[in-house]
Amino acid sequence: MKTLAYEIVDVFTDRPFTGNPLAVVLGADGLAKDQMQALAREFNLSETVFILPSTAGATYRARIFTPVEELPFAGHPSVGAAVTITRLGLAAVGPVVQECGAGLLPIEVYGDGRATLTGGQPTVGGEIDPGPLLASVGLSTEDYAGPAPRLAGCGLEWTYLPVRPEAVARAAIDASAARAHGVGGVSVFAWDSGASTAHARVFVPGLGVPEDPATGSAALGLGVWLVASGLVPGEGESAYTIKQGAELHRPSTLDCTVTAGSGVAVRATVSGHVVPVAKGEIAVPPFVG
Repeated sequence: MKTLAYEIVDVFTDRPFTGNPLAVVLGADGLAKDQMQALAREFNLSETVFILPSTAGATYRARIFTPVEELPFAGHPSVGAAVTITRLGLAAVGPVVQECGAGLLPIEVYGDGRATLTGGQPTVGGEIDPGPLLASVGLSTEDYAGPAPRLAGCGLEWTYLPVRPEAVARAAIDASAARAHGVGGVSVFAWDSGASTAHARVFVPGLGVPEDPATGSAALGLGVWLVASGLVPGEGESAYTIKQGAELHRPSTLDCTVTAGSGVAVRATVSGHVVPVAKGEIAVPPFVG
């Protein structure tokens, strides 16, 4: 029976059994897409990343799957993969370049098991009615804090719904309401301007991930939203922190920056630690052509 080596790592934490767990499958270049999807379903984590040789001169290529579909990009698999391959000696500590569906992304890996990911081109949409979003996460208009929700991202877009601090813990995704309102991935958060910190929860009902304990791509997009909403300066670099996952008993910390010019976000980064927790071999599923 043919097998592949894998590791399970916890991302955006410096302690095992917290943060966001990730399966990193090594030597995956012989796998077809349906085989990768079958393995992602078997691991049943929010994401599984498959490491392959680059086709574009990058350090490596990453293919990222939720239990139900492939993503062009995601933050915690990107940070987790980069730290894991350097720890295993497959790349040197320092700058690496990840090839993925969103393009070539630079990642700086440090010797202490930490990495900084620079997201793709920032994008932001217009203001969105908060009503359907509040209904989709079980909250009311009294819980809404403003400014207006928007779609934003750096390779993967999210909807950002700012609420009052006491409402974050009460949020609960209503999958039926989310489908009815066409709501996909949504970040529900309270912003503390004095501490430049967001207490966030991220729901992804359409991708087999009811709630994610640490979401790097949403952390990047939050910076874009903050600039567009006037909550951080429209010139220069601003640092901010996201606390996520406590409600799932997997507390996570995501350290971020956003750089703006002329009132528009032009670059965002997210940093975090990665802790290995398990390794082994998994059978290669049969090919279904």
